[in-house]
Amino acid sequence: MSKKKSQKAAARCTLQEILGVIGGKWSMSIIYALFSGTKRFSELERTIAGINTRMLVKELKNMEANGIVVREVFATVPPTVEYTLTTKGRKLEPIINELYQWGVEYVG
Repeated sequence: MSKKKSQKAAARCTLQEILGVIGGKWSMSIIYALFSGTKRFSELERTIAGINTRMLVKELKNMEANGIVVREVFATVPPTVEYTLTTKGRKLEPIINELYQWGVEYVG
């Protein structure tokens, strides 16, 4: 395989990995909602129109496993769970804002 083909294959692989982290249908909406600060699970659920509880849990677990969000549980009755973006997650802010602007210009 030539060097150029090898680089293209590596780039495709990296893009697939990126999409595995933030490419879920709801991932960017969740991250966008967390740009304004820490949110409780129920706040996220109310903020993101159309998402169901099961999907929110799944996306948050994926993002937690990939170091995008931190989950903090408080010993209250019922338990309080809060989510915050990590430094890694915060670095997505300019990227997601650019994607939003692109969408306004070309999609919406």
